[in-house]
Amino acid sequence: MKNIVKILSLVLCFAMVAGVLAGCGTKAPEKDENQTDFYVMGGMSALSGGYDSNIVLNKMQQDAGITIEWDTMSDSLAEQVNIRIAGEQLPDAFQGVGFSNYDLATYGADGVFIDLNPYITPEIMPNLYKILEENPEIRAAITQEDGGIYGLPSGGGMGTGATGSEIDQDIGTIPQFTMINKVWLDELGLPIPTTTQELHDTLVAFIENDMSAKVYGNAPGTTIGISCGYDQWCWGMDIFYAAFGFTTWSDVCRDLILREDGTVEFLSATDAYRDAITYFHDWIAEGLFDTEMFSQSSSQLISKCSSGYVGVGVWWEINELMGDYAKDYVYLPPLEGPNGECNVTLKSLKTLGCGDLSVTSACGNPAALLKFYDMWYDGEAVMQLNYAPIGIFYTGQDENGQWISITDEEAKAQFGKSSGELKAVHEVYGPKLILSEYYAEVFHMEQRAMDRLNDLVNYWYNYCDTLISYPGNANFTNEELEVIDRYKVDFERFVAEQEALWLKNGGPTDEEWQAYLDTLVSTGMNELLDIYQTAYNRYASNS
Repeated sequence: MKNIVKILSLVLCFAMVAGVLAGCGTKAPEKDENQTDFYVMGGMSALSGGYDSNIVLNKMQQDAGITIEWDTMSDSLAEQVNIRIAGEQLPDAFQGVGFSNYDLATYGADGVFIDLNPYITPEIMPNLYKILEENPEIRAAITQEDGGIYGLPSGGGMGTGATGSEIDQDIGTIPQFTMINKVWLDELGLPIPTTTQELHDTLVAFIENDMSAKVYGNAPGTTIGISCGYDQWCWGMDIFYAAFGFTTWSDVCRDLILREDGTVEFLSATDAYRDAITYFHDWIAEGLFDTEMFSQSSSQLISKCSSGYVGVGVWWEINELMGDYAKDYVYLPPLEGPNGECNVTLKSLKTLGCGDLSVTSACGNPAALLKFYDMWYDGEAVMQLNYAPIGIFYTGQDENGQWISITDEEAKAQFGKSSGELKAVHEVYGPKLILSEYYAEVFHMEQRAMDRLNDLVNYWYNYCDTLISYPGNANFTNEELEVIDRYKVDFERFVAEQEALWLKNGGPTDEEWQAYLDTLVSTGMNELLDIYQTAYNRYASNS
């Protein structure tokens, strides 16, 4: 997409220059400042029948005093959008396209998209204005380097604020939960481990006593100490590194550490990282980790765990991983390491975007159109746009006035579809911002997700020295993105490959470690670090 954008930008520039030289530049379309009929182009679900008959959208248009002609599609969207922009045949707005920050910055600079700052006011967009006033980090996430806002915010999601907690962190900030078989512990008279040494000795006992065969009657020799993956999001081994004061997760660059003083550092270049790799190599050599951890798929992991073979597993909830054996497992806490350390660092997550609604220079009356889109930032409106209307997806309200969604059984009986299919039919793509408080005040969250959020607040965050993390919603300039593109893939690949090699074979020696650091520098570590620091400083300034 980015390369296409670059090519189109060059084509547009050439066309403009050629027009000037010929003395017949393209005439700008006449704008109707009293415009109430708008043409909007964008994406939709493959199961959607279009937006013309959507009762929520039609009511919102009526309330805003406007009419929209929808040109929506599920296939060939990017191609059609590029044709429109290159041919200067712009709709009044693009909705649900998913423009990147690179696109927004480029089209904003070219004048294709207008700056929305002048319209985000208490008079024109009161809902969004209030949200940005109360959540300055959202404004920072949608503001480009030149100070312009060329797309409305969308995203958000499931945050711990939905539980009523004053802490509002995303559900994925600690993606890996560790769990241990309590029945096996009780059988051996062992407590839940709290240190790495205690877990080491427990795993040895699990394997030596072949607990899978002894307790569940599985074939002899099927007991696995720890089963997980490597360099995986919710089922990797990163959570074990908490014993050395950090967790790397699966994104070397965006999961870098943000210090209290606002400086950033790559965890993969620290002595603590070296110590953790060296320590857990010994466990792998002893056979305490699954011998297939570097090659197995998530389905293979689930199969082993749900068959009763595994003493300690890694996933983001117990039930999904352990199946019928889930009742036998409890959470294994992050462990205190050999030097007495225990600290989980949060994963950096991009939860917000701003590429799902952009108003173009063809629009004669942006204020009228944006009054309509401001309605999308009401809690009841966004829940219906994201799922389906009240009376279809939402069956009633509880004693607190929160809307209750339809069950799979009810959806199949009434509509012949699962609740997920029903959502796909009625969902409207666009600038849908779901705040955590909506789940606490407006409509119910899926129970499994609410349980996980409660676990984060009440259990896992107790093992974090700080809840500060690098802001995943920090924006990068086009020049910064080019530097990231130049280095990031090779940099992260080298780190991942070297870590796996040391975990398998042992190390690193002093010479190997120095050579590793030298290679990090030669593959762009300092350039990347400078970019992430600059982007953070800009984000902090905007918020």
